[in-house]
Amino acid sequence: MKFILHASLFFLGISCVFGQYYQAQDFTKENLFTRNIEGPNTDAQGQLFVVNFEKDGTIGKVHTNGEAELFVTLPEGSIGNAIVFDKKGNFLVADWKGHNILIVDAAKIISVYCHSEKFNQPNDLCINDKGQIFASDPNWKEGNGRLWRIDPGGIPLLLADSMGTTNGIALSPDEKILYVNESAQRKIWAFALDETGRISNKRLFAEFADFGLDGMKCDRLGNLYVTRYDKGTVAIFSPLGNLIREVLLKGKKPSNLTFGGADGKTCYVTLQDRKCIEVFRSEVPGKAGIR
Repeated sequence: MKFILHASLFFLGISCVFGQYYQAQDFTKENLFTRNIEGPNTDAQGQLFVVNFEKDGTIGKVHTNGEAELFVTLPEGSIGNAIVFDKKGNFLVADWKGHNILIVDAAKIISVYCHSEKFNQPNDLCINDKGQIFASDPNWKEGNGRLWRIDPGGIPLLLADSMGTTNGIALSPDEKILYVNESAQRKIWAFALDETGRISNKRLFAEFADFGLDGMKCDRLGNLYVTRYDKGTVAIFSPLGNLIREVLLKGKKPSNLTFGGADGKTCYVTLQDRKCIEVFRSEVPGKAGIR
């Protein structure tokens, strides 16, 4: 794989709140979350939320000092895997165990936004400006997966079947490209996305010879950040699919990441082996309007 240095990320000798750019540090204490720690995301006020705080089936709120508290407990039998926010500030949660997309409103009232018996186990989510949700849906036992679009009102539409173990999913800043990775197959696919939410022109964006893939996010310039499960890194790709760099983490099993902080340049990474959150600084802020 060709390595290049992308001009948008080249800048040396800068110190930041959490140290130099791309230097991972602990943000929370170890073992605050379960081994299913996942789905970090920040709301419109910049508050960070992460699933499975202290026990499975919860959502934790993480403060700027790294202290965390219980925000809400999901219904019995539900375990969250990803969080996105709609324009009203509602939480939309991938409930992999219940085969649901749950919605949590401002009053912390939880209801089923979408359910389908055809769901394997909704895994990761992203949402566009029209309120359409895109969901990965792996079948780990069979080694395959699906890709869904869930339209406003909770209407599911199958976009792609017979994929590999679909996992991480992300939108480009202009919402014209949908990225989906396959963990076991170690491939990242890019789909063209039109204004109605239809996909086309599937192409291989990147692939790896080892380790797994998990959550993904784009920064404001369209660079794609990919968590490398078992390798303990975050790989950063240019929009052309060139590997810019890999950020070395302290833990080995990163499950997902999100951007936050006052300037949008703080990357929060969930680590399943350490059951905590690590943080590093990027020179480019997260995708504008990320939800």
